[in-house]
Amino acid sequence: MKRNLLFLFLVVLMASSCANNAVKTYSPVKVNKLRAPAYPLITIDPYTSAWSFTDKLNEDDVRHWTGKKHPLIGVLRVDGKSYRFMGKEETPLKEIIPTAATLSWDAAYTESKPGGDWTSVAFDDRSWKKAKAAFGTDGMPNLTTPWLSKDIWIRRNFELTENFASVPVYLEYSHDDIFELYINGIEVVATEYTWKNNVMVELSDEVKATLKPGKNIITAHCHNRTGGGYVDFGLFTTPETKTSFDTMAVQKSANVMPTQTFYTFECGPVQLDLIFTAPLLMDDLELMTTPINYVTYQVKSLDGAKHDVQIYFDATPQWAVNTDNQPVKSEKLEKNGITYLKTGTAEQNILGKKGDDVRIDWGYFYLAAAAEKQTSMKLGEYHVVKSEFNESGVLVAKEGEVSQKMQEEMPVLAYSRNLGKVDASSSNGYLMIGYDDLYSIQYFNENLLPYWKRNGQVDIYQAFEKASSNYASVMQRCNDFDGTLMEQAAKDGGEMYAELCALAYRQAIAAHKLVESKEGDLLFFSKENFSNGSIGTVDVTYPSAPMFLVYNPELLKGMLNPIFYYSESGKWNKPFAAHDVGTYPLANGQTYGGDMPVEECGNMLTLTAAIAIMEGNTDYAKKHWTVLTTWADYLRKEGLDPENQLCTDDFAGHFAHNANLSVKAIMGIAGYGIMAEMMGEKEIANEYLSEAKAMAAKWESMANDGDHYKLTFDQAGTWSQKYNLIWDKLFASTIFASDIATKEMSYYRTKQNKYGLPLDSRKTYTKSDWILWSACLTDNPDDFKELLVPVYNYVNETTTRMPLSDWHETTDGSSVGFRARSVVGGYFMKMLENKMKAVKTTTAGKND
Repeated sequence: MKRNLLFLFLVVLMASSCANNAVKTYSPVKVNKLRAPAYPLITIDPYTSAWSFTDKLNEDDVRHWTGKKHPLIGVLRVDGKSYRFMGKEETPLKEIIPTAATLSWDAAYTESKPGGDWTSVAFDDRSWKKAKAAFGTDGMPNLTTPWLSKDIWIRRNFELTENFASVPVYLEYSHDDIFELYINGIEVVATEYTWKNNVMVELSDEVKATLKPGKNIITAHCHNRTGGGYVDFGLFTTPETKTSFDTMAVQKSANVMPTQTFYTFECGPVQLDLIFTAPLLMDDLELMTTPINYVTYQVKSLDGAKHDVQIYFDATPQWAVNTDNQPVKSEKLEKNGITYLKTGTAEQNILGKKGDDVRIDWGYFYLAAAAEKQTSMKLGEYHVVKSEFNESGVLVAKEGEVSQKMQEEMPVLAYSRNLGKVDASSSNGYLMIGYDDLYSIQYFNENLLPYWKRNGQVDIYQAFEKASSNYASVMQRCNDFDGTLMEQAAKDGGEMYAELCALAYRQAIAAHKLVESKEGDLLFFSKENFSNGSIGTVDVTYPSAPMFLVYNPELLKGMLNPIFYYSESGKWNKPFAAHDVGTYPLANGQTYGGDMPVEECGNMLTLTAAIAIMEGNTDYAKKHWTVLTTWADYLRKEGLDPENQLCTDDFAGHFAHNANLSVKAIMGIAGYGIMAEMMGEKEIANEYLSEAKAMAAKWESMANDGDHYKLTFDQAGTWSQKYNLIWDKLFASTIFASDIATKEMSYYRTKQNKYGLPLDSRKTYTKSDWILWSACLTDNPDDFKELLVPVYNYVNETTTRMPLSDWHETTDGSSVGFRARSVVGGYFMKMLENKMKAVKTTTAGKND
């Protein structure tokens, strides 16, 4: 299908001056059909990552991927009437009793099952231990009291001086794993096996009626099945709400491209196009890592008449804090023709927090735009600034002091621009949002600068100046890239596939941070978002790899480098690869509670072999040949029939004799043999490739279960996705018999549910990245489509609104866990398959 049927941007040059650039008007001719679970807006890295969790941009606050508010309000004022097109007007909740994020609260607790009515106010807990919250395992946020056993029971007494029956009251809680909570003896929360942070639920009238002046109690029990454990909770209420912008713009469309998200609105007689652009172009690491995104607006009259139009945006310091109780400092400044509104915490504890569900609270958030006569920017009080714009369309020039305490008086960073009389020709402009994190990663106790200022010779203001001067060219490059990606993805896997890749692209990159080691090596660190917060996790790198192999293998090397260094430096001295190198952003050594020996060795060997094939040489492998040999020999000894251990699907728990894990070990050995062959080491190559083929023959006999292959060698009647087989096809190594994949695929097609193929026979949940790997196991396009379509439907129809979750329930499409993780880079497996075929064909031609 021709490119212009898939995606085309019509570019019309407009004579509009903004930061010394002619601003172009961008109109997507083809709008994707996919309704995203959440729409990417500002995507820079794991900390600066803001999304719309709703179909319409003005239905809810803009949020960080964790769900915390990162408010961004947008308003278009047309002939004196204001239309809100983005965000909601909401001030922070007011504490009744705080969570540990604000204050380490007092509690009584026991780790032995209590008798009697332990949830009641009257229960005698004098024999229980006394300590301060939060309770949990190492690495959890705001941790005060270690909890290392399987169970904990907690009682929190508190006094109230007023009645809350007539106002909204919210419980905020965090837990890991199975959790139950009671307020004054009434059950409010009861979860299954899951782990979530900062869940906010409104209390029922029944529960609120018990919250009376005097003594009250919250009680909780948490059971930790495996891995980390955690408990924290608090109560909040809403302050009186005032609004300035009650009229909502009518959203007409939303469209996600790889580097851009487009919205179109009707604001009365005027049309507004809004474009969020993240220049995450992997062939330009300087640009990719510069922490600045563009927000472009394009306005035109719909009725032929001219209309008086002003546009307004504001953000809050919530972008630069972990919790709203942290004091902040804000300032306005102008440098070299650009006006900046800057905010950050007063404390500036650089790299002071690690963990999963945490946000950055060091460095500075910026709202920036060209300093022009028709543009005004201001720091001010939340409602006052909005009222100024609503009433007059301008921001009053007078500056005043803004509060450092957001929970007392929320400040805003506000931008407005007078677009004058707007007619059918588009009036355009843009602003920039950026975040300077100062230092990004601590790597074995050394703080590293972000890649874009790794030499220490560029500051954030120079970066903004460059971003402004290059606006038009960067927008064009993003448009060209988006069109090329969509064309190729549609050619490889169809339009549904292309739309999934478009949604996955920014998420996969922005779940990483790129830095450079003192030796000059790239270090591309993933954060294990909404999983456990690990940094540089090998079995997150593995599923993420296809996208980076397609667009820049150097970035995949950057993911592998920390693991190679960890072993080669002697800091990790086990005969297999580590699971991770720490908890984000502190990469000082593995913090995960269990090893995955076969899993991580197989991953490292397979991906290093994939790099060698894509690059047509083994230069990278040679640098690490000693440790690769150690890992290959470990797999020869332990890989065929793995002992009781975790694999990448660790959420499903430990088990032995894992057939799919065995495939990974065999392909790791084969990958080593392929690299030896490329090096000209024929004897070594024959030894390891022969070993892999012999193991594969044994595997087939051990795993065979008639019309399919088992989940574990010792359990007949079980099954699992054998997604690791895909590397035999990509490597063209013929390690496994060709009919194995065909037989598996035929069986998979009988096991499909509405929203996908289950991971295995134990549960009905699945991993969408693995499905798209399994979909590539045969060369039959119908097989690929059969597995693809339910995944597309899951993404399109899930009621769990958050950045794409890779772990979902195949029966109802709900998320089971995980969100915003880089593993959706695995969706690019079909594109990698075709590109690797082309690379191998080209290489073979050269060799001939």
